[in-house]
Amino acid sequence: MAKFIREASVVSDEPDKGVSVKSLVTPESVSSDNVLTEQITLTDRAKFNFAVGDNDICWVHMLDGSCDVSIGGTKSSLGEEHFLFLAPRENIQFECKETAHIFRATVPEAGRFDPSWTNLSLASRLTDWTNEPVLNSEFDARKRIYMITPQLSGTKAVKGEMIIYPPGTEASNHHHEGAEHFMVVLDGSATFYINEEPREVREGDTIYIYENDRHYIRNDTSREFRFIEYFVPGIYKTVWAEGAEICTWNPSNKNIKGGQPSRHIAGHSSAEAHTRADI
Repeated sequence: MAKFIREASVVSDEPDKGVSVKSLVTPESVSSDNVLTEQITLTDRAKFNFAVGDNDICWVHMLDGSCDVSIGGTKSSLGEEHFLFLAPRENIQFECKETAHIFRATVPEAGRFDPSWTNLSLASRLTDWTNEPVLNSEFDARKRIYMITPQLSGTKAVKGEMIIYPPGTEASNHHHEGAEHFMVVLDGSATFYINEEPREVREGDTIYIYENDRHYIRNDTSREFRFIEYFVPGIYKTVWAEGAEICTWNPSNKNIKGGQPSRHIAGHSSAEAHTRADI
């Protein structure tokens, strides 16, 4: 059954001055080696370097704050509006001018999840997700923004999207086959149902969900609830409970800022998201 990891209860390591790391999803915490996740905290002027393994992939986004990131000698600014996909063998350095919290995920030996895998064909990519298309739920006020897909990253090893639940919204009960996935709660709190049993989840939590675990979320609070969910691998089957509405997403023709999106994504159900060429 799903594992619930509360970031505030995880003890941090301090590998260097001004750097603390909390290991969240690990083989020990979830009994799976599909993916590893960490929350990295950098204090004023701290630097943090790491390299992606030869056959691994990695992705990073800011939980709060901003920093400079150097990838292969090219420096960019990384803020909460950015999503960074890192290809195998990439060398990265972070430097923050003020305290920042960074989320990092790694899929070790990612080729085991992608039959067409070749590490030499992948390239790192920095995306401003606030320019990406917003998709609206057909049944309520929920919104979806894709963060990482096989089309965006070049590999079927992972797929991820941000989901926004305004107060009073609720998904349909469902489960997945062919992939494990996890949710990182960014804002708010809600009731998470796992095999019809309710659990409160809130900002900072990670929920790790296995194949065939029935689950859905209900935002029964007065605040917006927002999370990113990641599937490893990025190709899988979604099965809805008998009589449940199939989650369907339609284009808003806007980005989250209300402006013109960077591209167009046509309407589709959650089940076909990984097969679409426009995603």
